[in-house]
Amino acid sequence: MSQILHEFLRPQPTGGTIVTFHKDSDVATQRQALVRSAGEGVRSLSGGPGRSAEMSDDAPAFHLEDVGIGVISEHVDAQRSAGILSGEESVVEARPEFWLFAIQDFQDTADRTWGIAATGAETSQFTGAGIKLAVLDTGLDFEHPDFTGRNLVQQSFVTGQLAQDVQGHGTHCCGTAAGREVSQGVPRYGVAPEVHLHVGKVLNDSGSGRERDIINGMIWAIQQGCAVISMSLGRRVRQGEGPSAAYERVGELALDSGSLIIAAAGNDSARQFGFIAPVGAPANSKSIMAVAALDENLKIADFSCGEINAGGGEVDIAGPGVNVLSSVPRPQLYDVKSGTSMACPHVAGIAALLAQSDANLRGKALWTALTDSAKALSAPASDVGAGLAQAPQGAPDEGYGKTPVA
Repeated sequence: MSQILHEFLRPQPTGGTIVTFHKDSDVATQRQALVRSAGEGVRSLSGGPGRSAEMSDDAPAFHLEDVGIGVISEHVDAQRSAGILSGEESVVEARPEFWLFAIQDFQDTADRTWGIAATGAETSQFTGAGIKLAVLDTGLDFEHPDFTGRNLVQQSFVTGQLAQDVQGHGTHCCGTAAGREVSQGVPRYGVAPEVHLHVGKVLNDSGSGRERDIINGMIWAIQQGCAVISMSLGRRVRQGEGPSAAYERVGELALDSGSLIIAAAGNDSARQFGFIAPVGAPANSKSIMAVAALDENLKIADFSCGEINAGGGEVDIAGPGVNVLSSVPRPQLYDVKSGTSMACPHVAGIAALLAQSDANLRGKALWTALTDSAKALSAPASDVGAGLAQAPQGAPDEGYGKTPVA
């Protein structure tokens, strides 16, 4: 049994390498280390509106100057590169790059939304107006009737693919976080229907994505000024495996910039058989909020990962994640899915409502507001963190939300 579980949890490398540099090392030193380990032709990506969307495969390495992270191509000799990097004083961590996947394992055919009521979004007078919320996933069906005519920002970070969603996972997550308040013939399923939605395609049309594209998308969302960044994606980690320095660096940048990254904890447990898997990456980073999934009875979902690993592998909060109705690409339009992927955008939508309720709730302050206002549950904190995310109640101030506040 243990051997089977070991194989089940084995990460899948892309062949590339993620390099994280010390914060006090300068850009030139970092670039020189990448050139020595990967060869000439290292391409730099820096901040600002001209940021390149794609990390194409025509360069030996890319340098994300904003956060001191390098990505070495899978076409470079990894063993030779690792040997050179091991001698570089400027390097904190050099590790294999892994494939991350849309966290989506369970579906049902239930026809009603219960998450809106459980989180209090149904009675909240806040709508997310004026708040920028990013969903980093497989994209969105931009012709879906619940999203046409809305002011959306879109960007694809997947080489050769548009931000249009053909897989379905991203449209479902966008719907939960930001679907219309009223849709013909369908109950309300969107938590924050008036947010300014930013759609970043970081997972390809098959539902998987390279870490380089996901990190690039995270930085883009931060630079766009998104108060909330929702990521229903990840990979399994082994028991005892610590968080990645690269994701921790980007998570810290987000908090310092007034953004909060919220990520799905993972669907790798089988609690009915007594197996609880550790919170996956990147949700296992201390600076990224990890979301567990609950069922309609507010019990921990059988598949939801738990606090097994120390150093960032805690569950921070929980959201509705079983039998969740939301949008999917045409022609079907709506479907019910289960997973921590469905819980994550519930919490992200609640975060947007809180951000609208108080302009001071940004970054770490928004994190604290989410956990302080969560509904206590009977399950241990190792499974559900602070509890079920709750929408702010009360009336918005006069004129609040008329102009963007984030």
